[in-house]
Amino acid sequence: MQTWPVQNAKARLRKLLDTCLAEGPQMVTRRGAEAAVLVSIDEWRRLTAAARPSLKELLLHESARADFSIPARGNARRRSVTALG
Repeated sequence: MQTWPVQNAKARLRKLLDTCLAEGPQMVTRRGAEAAVLVSIDEWRRLTAAARPSLKELLLHESARADFSIPARGNARRRSVTALG
């Protein structure tokens, strides 16, 4: 994977894109630190298809449904609420 400083990536976007399509993912750095990776749309679709289910999908899945037993509330005294005014 080739590394591109952000300044070069901005100045040579077409070259970055062509390299990504021909050679695979390309790393973009900002101030020497890894910041992003450019991948082809085919690679992106493959990665997202192989990803784990989202939280929404997990919560909506049939196996996520369960019966919960909620304990009875205690006999603690509650403070009385008085109106101000």
